[in-house]
Order: sequence, then C-alpha cells, then structure tokens
Amino acid sequence: MNTNHKDLNHIEEEQLPIAKHKLKGWRHFLGLYAGEHVAATEFVFGATFVALGATMTDILLGLLIGNILAVLSWTLITTPIAVETRLSLYTYLQKIAGNSMTRLYNWANVIIFTVISAAMITVSATAVRFALDIPAQLNWYPTNAWFVMVVLAVGIIVVLVAMYGFNAVSQFSGICAPWLFVMFISGPLVLMPELANSVIGETSVSSWGDFMHIGSVSVWTGLDANGEPGIGLLEVIGFSWAANTITHFGLIDMALLRYAKKKSYGLCTSAGMLFGHYIAWISAGIMGAGTAVLVKKSITELDPGDVAFHALGLSGLVIVIVAGWTTANANLYRAGLAAQAIFSNLSRTRTTFLVGIVTVLIACFPFVFTKLLPLLTYAGLLVVPVGAIVFAEHFLFPKIGLTRYWVTYKKLEHSSAAVIAWALGLVFGFTLNAINIIPFYYLFLPTWVFSIVVYILLAKRNGAAQKYPEEEAELANFDKKVERFHAEQAANEPAFILDQRLLTKVLTAVAWLSLGVTVVLAANAMFNSPDVASYEHNRTLFFNSGFACTIIYFASAYWAMQRKKQFSAV
Repeated sequence: MNTNHKDLNHIEEEQLPIAKHKLKGWRHFLGLYAGEHVAATEFVFGATFVALGATMTDILLGLLIGNILAVLSWTLITTPIAVETRLSLYTYLQKIAGNSMTRLYNWANVIIFTVISAAMITVSATAVRFALDIPAQLNWYPTNAWFVMVVLAVGIIVVLVAMYGFNAVSQFSGICAPWLFVMFISGPLVLMPELANSVIGETSVSSWGDFMHIGSVSVWTGLDANGEPGIGLLEVIGFSWAANTITHFGLIDMALLRYAKKKSYGLCTSAGMLFGHYIAWISAGIMGAGTAVLVKKSITELDPGDVAFHALGLSGLVIVIVAGWTTANANLYRAGLAAQAIFSNLSRTRTTFLVGIVTVLIACFPFVFTKLLPLLTYAGLLVVPVGAIVFAEHFLFPKIGLTRYWVTYKKLEHSSAAVIAWALGLVFGFTLNAINIIPFYYLFLPTWVFSIVVYILLAKRNGAAQKYPEEEAELANFDKKVERFHAEQAANEPAFILDQRLLTKVLTAVAWLSLGVTVVLAANAMFNSPDVASYEHNRTLFFNSGFACTIIYFASAYWAMQRKKQFSAV
C-alpha cells in the first residue's frame, strides 16, 4: 500500500467515513427497518393504546400521521447528516464536542440500551412463563420466583450471544422480518371472528362498517382501563412519533444510515413505521382484545405471552421468544460498545458481560416492558438535545457564518458549549414535563429547538465564530487521503457472486410458499367461518398447520442463507 496511507491502517474503522464500496442499496434498508421495527414489543404497544382508551378512528388516523412524521424525521434530519458525513453519531460527536461530551453521551447510551435490552428479555420470558404455566406478572416487581428463574435463564443466553455470537444472530434476524410480518397479519384474521361473535353475534365480518363497529365496541372504545375518557388524536400522533425520537431526532441511526447510497433511502424507514408500527400496533390491539374475550380477562391483565399464544398458537410463543431475543441482543451489543468506549482499558466482550449482568437484574422487574413506551419517550428526551447540537453544527453553522468542527480545529478535549447546551436542554425539557404544559409525547420538539438556540449562542462565544483556514485545509487533505485509501481497499475487494444454484432457489421458494400458506390458513379462519363450530375448526387448523409452516420457513430460509454465505465466500 502507498506509504501515504499506511498510517490509516492504525485508525479504527469506526473513526473513518464509510467507504463507497461498502454502501448499501434501498432493499437493504427496507429489510433492516422491517426486521427491527416488527418485533415482540409491538404486542405491548398495541395493548397500551387499548388500555389508554383511544378511539378506533383516532388509532387508524393518528398512527398513520405519527408514523409518517417519524419517517420524515429520519428522511429530512438523520439521513442527510449520515450520508454527508458517512460517520456514526459517536464519531461525529467527538469531532464537534470533544472527548468529555462523548463520554457523557456514552453513559446515557449505556443506560438507555440496558433498559431496552432488559425489556426485550422480560418480553421473551413472558412466552416461556406461559408455556410453564407461571402466573402473569402484573406488578412492577416480580411476584413469582419461577418467573425470576426464567428471566435469568433467558437473560444469560442473551448476554452470552451478545458477547460471542452477535453476528450470527444479526444475520438470523434478517430472515425473521417476513415471517413476523405474516404473523402480525394472521393474528387479527384468526381472532376477528371471535370478536365479531361477541359483539354482533356472528362469526363473519361482511363490511367495513361491521369492522369499524366491532373495533369501536370491543377494542378501541375511547375509554381507558378505569372507564374514563381516554387519549385523543393528538396524543396518538405524538405517541407514535415520539416512540423513535432516540433514533431520528436523537440521530442514533446515523450508524445505520451512513451506509445509504442516497439521502432518499431515509424513506425506507417506512418499512418499519408503516408496515411495522402502524399495521403491527393495530394488529396487536385486535389480538389483545380477542384474547381478552377468549380468556374473559381485561387486556391490562394480559402479557405478550398470553396474547401471542391465543392468537397464533405455538407460533405466537416463537414470535415472543425470537423477536424479543434478537432485539435484546442488538441493544445489549450497543450498550456494550458504549461501555467499552468509556472503559477503554476493558475489552468489548468484558464490558458487554458486566452490562449484561445489570441488564438481566433489571429484566426481573416487569415494569420495564409494561412501561416501555413512556420509557422510550423519556429516553428520547434525554438524547434529543445531543441531536439538536449535531443538527445545529452540521446544517445551521454554514448558513449563519459559523465554523463547523471548531472544537477539533481548536484541539479542545472539552466543549463547554455542548455540555452546557445538553444540560440546559434536559432541564428545559423535564421542567416542561413537570409543569405539564404540553403532553409529554411532544416534549422533544421544544427541547430540540431550545437546545439548538442555546448551543449556537454558546458556540459563537467560545470559538465557532472564528475562521480556521489552515486547519480546514488540513482536514480536506486528510479526507482526500481517506478517499484514496478506500479506493485501494475497493480494488482488492472480492466481487459479490449471486447464488443461482437450484437447491438454493428451491429452499427460498419453499420458505416463501410456507408464508403464503400461513396467510391462506388465517384468511380461511376469517372468511370461511359461517358459525362457531366451523370457526373453531379453522382456528385449530391454523394453529397446527401454521406452526408446521413456521418450522418449515425457518429451516428452509436459514439453510438458504447459509448456502448463500458459503457460496459468496468461495
């Protein structure tokens, strides 16, 4: 390699922009976001809207608007910064705020991702506890020793995989997305006749008016768990928009979207929001209400294991275990990386283990999944000021005559402007929450704007208003060197070869066919059940044959994936 580039070999890959030859196409991001945002926690969120007393009209319209706003947030805020810099938030933050700010932010990420991982472990444990006939955990603390043992067992597996086998799990997660989508479509189809029978005395739904009537009477009634009027349209919009503020306004997903070939690929997040959150949350609400009718309990007394099993049979337990497990691994891996950045003398494996111990202990307390959406909203509020600081420096500084990367040019280890702006942003946001001026779902918006204004004023006073021509020229030369380095890497990159072998094609076809059969069986239960007896027969057929299709799908899809990997590595 050219001697000019040798020194770049000693720089961590994460510290450099993503090379052009490593960029991904739009299909990659459709699958990525569909896989991440169609998960077992959708059972929790779907039930949450029912318990909060939203009306059906507010759900259908509010979730659509809120999730579209989330897609636009990724597309207009996160993706442009990610594509223009090709850096993760952590690396970019170090350039504009120094090491001290980055360490503080890493601590915040350790806390956030630890709690999210704990919630996923608890969700997975609800499926196991259901299979072992352990009582549902409805308090914020555990009330059954066996449930704690289940959480510990599930948690240990998650920690070990996050430590040693994360790549295998992330690859396996990619084949889960189509199956999860099919399951969330099938569940409401299977349970809708049960709801129809309880509301209109018939197992068939013959019109859109019947569907709206059944949903309004038995699912989204407009009354909360206490019989009081529930949340309205604005709350539903804010609820769904704020659920992912960590990743879009908070810019965490720069780590994913820096691989996008075009800024327009931010629209691919719609695979997670519209096909994932919108459809999955509505489906989960119907499944939860249908399960409540079947077992004659309030939806607030059910956990994901209850709902998934009664809606989908054994396939439902597979959903809760697999989706919760894979999501927990991804987030625990992130928490371990953030912890390793703080304790740089420890390996990533060791920090993941230590964080994992804390995660498993937190997972023993059911509040982490029963209060997951409010927790995510507050976590978003914690990181939104940081996203505002990055947004201000990247987008606004060049427009108002301030210098981007001034902290790096001044060789500062500590940016008081960034730290103070973050702290004041948190005080501002949580003060608004305390005095209850606006619904807490919308707190991220004024907090974001406030943090931008504060950071601009402080940065201007501390050096951003100055010019640094020599340092800018040095950075431009470094960027050119990185481009040449990446060009040499690309020249030595092996060409990707598509596996066109017959057996691989057959396995892929079998996998997709099994999903198609699953949907047909669910539709049969919905549309070919004129009476209760035929419905019960069709539902049993779906449970048994659908589970067989689940086994066939995962076996064939995983085998095909392994063959493609081996073929491309030859």
